[in-house]
Amino acid sequence: MKNTDKPVWIPLDVLALDADPFVQFERWWEEAVAVMREPEAICLATADGSGQPRARMVLLRGRDERGFSIYTNYSSRKGQDLAENPKAALLWYVEPLGRQVRIEGRVEKVSAQESDEYFAARPRGHQIGAHASFQSQVIADRALLEDAVTEATARFGGHDVPRPDHWGGYRLVPTSFEFWQHREDRLHDRGIYTPLVGGGWQVQRHQP
Repeated sequence: MKNTDKPVWIPLDVLALDADPFVQFERWWEEAVAVMREPEAICLATADGSGQPRARMVLLRGRDERGFSIYTNYSSRKGQDLAENPKAALLWYVEPLGRQVRIEGRVEKVSAQESDEYFAARPRGHQIGAHASFQSQVIADRALLEDAVTEATARFGGHDVPRPDHWGGYRLVPTSFEFWQHREDRLHDRGIYTPLVGGGWQVQRHQP
């Protein structure tokens, strides 16, 4: 049966937002973890050199004062976009709490050491898949992919699976944040962070 209970949204007091958007994100993250099955799911939007935008759901795998990190095949469509146009946007939607966070910024590759450490911590099946799949490339049928998995599994046997050169992390270094809170009658709360020249962030309320 459909749940008809009306959710209770917590109004966003922009004046109460932390001066540091990274700290504010962590506050909302901790609250989201308690009510979401997979809070790591986040939308990544890129654009190629011609300006053609593309968006897809990915998993947020790193977040600290340097930025927000995801991992992928560098030769994938998103990797090609970021090579041509190293800027992107993230959209994190927390439906149970009526919240979303938009983050925009430049994108850089994470260090090889960070990529190695993350790859080593992945399940072995995921590691094998990174070797077997040429992400975003055309393939005639699934049987060919399964054959590639079988070959990679045999090739590495009982040995550790190394990170392939074509696979690693990207970090979005934010240049703006928006913290958005649902309100009745579409009169939503929006707190916008923009960087100050001398360091730190300016926080303003924007109209819905």
